Amino acid sequence: MSNNEVTATDHAWMLKAIELSRKRPPAEGAFSVGAIIVGEDGEEISHGYSRETDLHVHAEESALAKLPADDPRLPGATIYSTLEPCSQRRSRPLTCTQLVLRSGIRRVVIAWREPDLFVGDCIGAETLLSNGLTVEEITGLEEQARSANSHLLP
Repeated sequence: MSNNEVTATDHAWMLKAIELSRKRPPAEGAFSVGAIIVGEDGEEISHGYSRETDLHVHAEESALAKLPADDPRLPGATIYSTLEPCSQRRSRPLTCTQLVLRSGIRRVVIAWREPDLFVGDCIGAETLLSNGLTVEEITGLEEQARSANSHLLP
């Protein structure tokens, strides 16, 4: 994982994802996350946030669910997520990492890695990397991304 390819445009999209993460009231047992899928043309394809459609939906899941599985824009797209995609999940059969892999998206940009609050060892970024995706972490926005989750974190 690197920060070498992060651009000012990536920074701007992540700030929008952070705003999405604040759309729902905090939950005691879940992170508040925002996600935006942007096509290679620089236009937003979809977005989602935690608990947007039900109490268990994750941001990446919500954004991807709004699109057909075979959407031809996805292989050239980037997904911006304020938190590393989950690699373990109790509430759904597929994790966000699995959903991103199935989507065909090839680039993932995150603001911070998942802490060991709910999952002891999240390996979302490592799984994506080992499957050939590019994963970038934007440094400097961690605190803003974490702020929607201050009720959970020390």
